Amino acid sequence: MGRQGSKTIILLLATLLTACVKDTPNPNINSISSNGSVYIVCEGNFGNGDGTLYNYNTATDSVNGDLYRTQNNAALGDVFQSIKRIGDSLYLCINNSDKVVVLNAKTHKEAGKINIPKPRYILPISPTLAYVSTLYSNNIYTINPKTLQITSTLTIPHQNPEGMVRIMDNVIVCPWDTTCNKIYTINTTNSSITLTTKIAGYAPHAILVDKEQMLWVMAGNVTKGKAATLTRIDPSTGNILKAYTFANGTDPIKPAFNKTRDTLYYIQVKYDGSTDGNGIYRMSILDNKLPTKSLIPTLPYQYFYALGIEPSSGYLYIGDPKGFTQKGTVGIYKQDGTLIKSFVTGLGPGQIYFGE
Repeated sequence: MGRQGSKTIILLLATLLTACVKDTPNPNINSISSNGSVYIVCEGNFGNGDGTLYNYNTATDSVNGDLYRTQNNAALGDVFQSIKRIGDSLYLCINNSDKVVVLNAKTHKEAGKINIPKPRYILPISPTLAYVSTLYSNNIYTINPKTLQITSTLTIPHQNPEGMVRIMDNVIVCPWDTTCNKIYTINTTNSSITLTTKIAGYAPHAILVDKEQMLWVMAGNVTKGKAATLTRIDPSTGNILKAYTFANGTDPIKPAFNKTRDTLYYIQVKYDGSTDGNGIYRMSILDNKLPTKSLIPTLPYQYFYALGIEPSSGYLYIGDPKGFTQKGTVGIYKQDGTLIKSFVTGLGPGQIYFGE
């Protein structure tokens, strides 16, 4: 989308709505230094099987595209949702192809795959245990990264387990279900739900932990009539510390903390093609109100879809999907919002991941 001014307003809005709604949430957990390597998850268009993995090398300022096809002489699959490194392997959730593809982290050759219905995100717990969230079901799968086998299936009370975070021996999961106003704590030692915690809204989809070990839960499904909210929670008590409600029609997605975890960044999208309410926003964990002005604004009929914060430099990597009608771009910005450079990616850059 972006600068395609020749399209009519109706076509632009239709494209925007279709691209955004199909896969809105995506918790962006980037916890390891890039060491010169930045991965870009390019979703592709639903049903076309054109998801791709790109890599940007910060040391050489070079972009390597479609790494999977280059190294494996095959297409990656349909809707590339997320990537996670565990040990010497990269785990790629290919949502609509119902599989997790495992790559050698150095060669990018396929090392195996795990057949899981609609996988979304992977949360490592130990060398032999990881959790996989899924869409369109109540199931969370546990896998053994060493054997590439499913070890158990956990059922939670609501559908679409989405964002997950680990605290001590617990995993806290967000069900992106419009009837759900809760998050669930799972004990990893016995796979039981030990705590149910209410949030200030419905359809939680992303969860992060700040420097004070408090939870931040982003929720909402604007297209289905559930207002977007942000809730800060004390995980030890389940008490709500702060609750924020976003303006009508705005859809915040892809939250990420800076390295010190005292400043929250997120993408905000408004589905009317305007610049007001669109862009990258940031706030302190001490703020009592949501920010009203974007740090990095969009152009008319443009929206952002990926956000990652490089741990060592603090630079912001921001993906522009161009309405899923052409190859996307990633822009690299300083903390003050100044653009450093941008480069072309595959179709629909949806996650930025930092790792070797």
